[in-house]
Amino acid sequence: MVGVRIQLNKWQQAAVALGSAVGALLDPRRADLIAALGETTGKPSFERVLERMKRSDEGRAVLLERPRVLSSEVGHAWDLPSNTFGSAYANFMGSRNFSPDDRPPVRFMDTDELEYVAMRAREVHDFWHTLFGLPTNLIGESALKVIEFEQMHLPMCMLSVLGGTARFNDKQRNLFFLHYFPWAIRAGMRCNDLMCIYYERHFHEDLDDVRAKWGIIPAPPSPKG
Repeated sequence: MVGVRIQLNKWQQAAVALGSAVGALLDPRRADLIAALGETTGKPSFERVLERMKRSDEGRAVLLERPRVLSSEVGHAWDLPSNTFGSAYANFMGSRNFSPDDRPPVRFMDTDELEYVAMRAREVHDFWHTLFGLPTNLIGESALKVIEFEQMHLPMCMLSVLGGTARFNDKQRNLFFLHYFPWAIRAGMRCNDLMCIYYERHFHEDLDDVRAKWGIIPAPPSPKG
């Protein structure tokens, strides 16, 4: 469905997880290694997310219809009015020359349902950047990983934060821990369950309205000076 599934025993999972963790720390741009780390360490977390989705009306609709965040499916967002969530997402992607088709496939989940949940979490990542108003630099990605950990308790998210902050210079480290980290903790705890939202059904709605409806606290502006 989403990718070519590879069945691993526990020792193989541990080996892939360790290798992916080391590789991702050496080169944080390796999305494939970060994805493999998330899958091989995150099965219990994805199982809990799946159960929450089954208990939510929108979550069940997502599981039933299995929408994909692909250019062929979300391209209409580029034609929506400028105040809408969909337009904000399109601007976020276009300004960075990102494509929704660039996500690596899921390979290490045991079932079709878990495979889809893992892919969904990967594909809605840019919706979260848009909603929280976070940049895609190292500080912005680390802050979003804090929110993702609050929401899904994926070990990969915390490992990514540790790896990202280790690369900060002193100014970035102070900015992150004094400014962004406390906000991200608060934002991740306050907002709705991000995996139980059928985002594509809300593209046409006002961005400020969906933020208010889902309890989203946008990222604070960086302090000057």
